[in-house]
Amino acid sequence: MNKKANNIRANFIKRFCILAIFILVGTSYSYGQKADKKAAAKANTEARVTGLKYICVHVLELEKTLKLYREILGFKMADAEVLHGPGLEGMLVMKLKANDLEISLSLTAPEFMDQIGPIGNTNHNHFMLKVNDIGPIGDKLKEEGYALENENYARDKYTFFVGPNGEIIGLSAWD
Repeated sequence: MNKKANNIRANFIKRFCILAIFILVGTSYSYGQKADKKAAAKANTEARVTGLKYICVHVLELEKTLKLYREILGFKMADAEVLHGPGLEGMLVMKLKANDLEISLSLTAPEFMDQIGPIGNTNHNHFMLKVNDIGPIGDKLKEEGYALENENYARDKYTFFVGPNGEIIGLSAWD
């Protein structure tokens, strides 16, 4: 009978230990999930880049450019418009799409070809990043010494700046 009591006691201890392990593991798993949710919630509220809005290429040779992007790479013409305003007057912008990627091709009006600025002119070669909140990002860029083209970036929801390698980067919070 002593042996049977020892077996019952041993089984009870084993079951108690297994139950205690499940409780501890379950508690720490639940805590880990809460910590992950807090980190995810914090990441979702921080201002950050959420994707690529588009790429803009300044066109020098229209026929070759359209052949490359439309016939060879398979982009489809989505839209085209003529822009107006200082530094933009008469510029033709053609929007080409391939699935969810958009490329804008900008062509300066012939009468303004002699007024084209350096390659760094943001009306031409640049890429535009989507951001979820441009205000804090613009503020951080200014704090770091970057000159923003549009000082009203928070209201207008866009701006451009020159990156450390001379690249023109646009930020857009447009929907």
